[in-house]
Formats: sequence, C-alpha cells, structure tokens
Amino acid sequence: MRNPDYSVPISQTAAAVRLYQAVRFFNSVNEFGQLPPDTGCEVAFAGRSNAGKSSALNILTGQRQLARVSKTPGRTQMINFFEVAPERYLVDLPGYGYAKVPDAIRRHWQELLERYLRERAALRGLLLLMDIRHPLTELDRQMLDCCAVRQLPVHILLTKADKLSRGAAAAARQQVKKSLRADYPQASVQLFAAPTSQGRDEAYQWLDEWLGFQS
Repeated sequence: MRNPDYSVPISQTAAAVRLYQAVRFFNSVNEFGQLPPDTGCEVAFAGRSNAGKSSALNILTGQRQLARVSKTPGRTQMINFFEVAPERYLVDLPGYGYAKVPDAIRRHWQELLERYLRERAALRGLLLLMDIRHPLTELDRQMLDCCAVRQLPVHILLTKADKLSRGAAAAARQQVKKSLRADYPQASVQLFAAPTSQGRDEAYQWLDEWLGFQS
C-alpha cells in the first residue's frame, strides 16, 4: 500500500474534532498474542522517546489525559490501543531510543514493535513523530526502513515546530522532504506543534484516510 498520489480532501474540522473526541482507551498489551483481533483499521503513532507522541494524541483527540504526558522519556512501555469506532483504533507504540531501561526490556520492546509493524494486517498507516530540531536520526531511519519493507504509508509529524521561527521550521521541513524523496518515497511530512494546534487539521486528513472515515 502506497500513499495516494492525489491530494487528500480536507476534513471539516468540527466534524473531525467530534469524531476523535469520542476516542476511548481500549487495551494495553505487552505481548504479540495479546493484540486485539487483526481486523478493521489501525493507525499507529511511533517515534523516539520524548518526541511528543502523547501530546500529539491528546491534541488530536481533544483529551488532555488520554495519553499521559511525562517529562521522563520512555513512559510508554506497552502498546496502547484507543478505540475511535468499532474496529477503528489509534495505537500508541513504545518510544524508541531511550537508554535508561534494562537491556532485556529494550530488546523486548524492539522485537514486539518490529513484529507488530511487519505482521499487523489492520495497520493502514504510521504517524512517525520527530522533534523538528533532531529529525531523521538513525533510529528514525530504521523505522522508515521497516515500514518500507511492507510498503506501509508513513506520514511524519515534525513536532515542536513552535520552538523554531517560521522560516527555520519551513527550511527544516524542506530538508526532511528532500531526504524522504530520495530515500523513502512512501513517506510524507508536515509541521506540527501541540501547544498551538499547528498542523492538527492536516494530521486529521491522514487519520480519516487511513481509518476509512472519508466519504
């Protein structure tokens, strides 16, 4: 499955907010065999620890406490499923790249994450979050490589865009876009800032497309 060549129609913001505000916590799993039935549609959120996954989930769902935001990297230690509608899920994956956990736990996270990305048929797309000040790290590229193997569409949210000036943020996005065009044509990219809701509507477009909510 590849990203569509056409422009994704813009969602009605109010309708999207109402839809995603209805999201509820469904389940947390720590083993592949604990995953819900592999049916329906899922969109996963991935990224380095402290890249802003929890903040993005909260702002997109309009729920401050849906995903707990912590100043301590590595807080998400399980695969968390949030139900948008029957057989429609947002999936919060463990952050990667944080060293202050036991090696055995880190290896388990990596194996579970790789198997989920490789085998999960319901997974329709990945929102990959990167701190705009430190994009496309080696671990981010490993994630993109994993998705490229199964041609899984990836949309990158360059988080914390409010930390840079408008010009610097636009330049960073163009540089990432150039790298993606050469190495990862299945991926696209946008600016995102949770505190200001910058990029929220564009992110809704991808969620709607992958979860099958567009008419």
